[in-house]
Amino acid sequence: MSWSDLRKGRYSHEQGEYFVTFNTQNREPYFHDFNLACLFSQQIIVNETKHNCVWLAWVLMPDHFHGLLRLNADGSTLPNVVKGLKGSASFIINKERNQQKQFWQSSFYDRALRVDENRKNLARYILANPLRKRLVNNIANYSFWNSVYL
Repeated sequence: MSWSDLRKGRYSHEQGEYFVTFNTQNREPYFHDFNLACLFSQQIIVNETKHNCVWLAWVLMPDHFHGLLRLNADGSTLPNVVKGLKGSASFIINKERNQQKQFWQSSFYDRALRVDENRKNLARYILANPLRKRLVNNIANYSFWNSVYL
């Protein structure tokens, strides 16, 4: 699916909630490296502060990221929040690796949540990713996730 196809119909509204996914460039498993995964995870807090948003649930996989995002009522948009997270993470990771290369694929997937969707179930689905991929047998043994629901 092309970048323009992903953007069709994209609309962000204040206090909207979105399921978001984005991949590393060529699905490279950069985040098998514990230090790089730590650097990315720190950028979640930076992103929440800068864009006045909340990552309600998220998991960082070796080659991609899944998150449940709530925009707040300050005018931040979904594309700006995702671009901010990907950009700050790329900058800090490239600096750590002494490189200047594209770290993420240019697009991202998003789906607006309906009012009646169960956020806790969606958070469980997101956090079960390391279990489904058999990275760990218990999510408590995986370091790179967080959820306000669990």
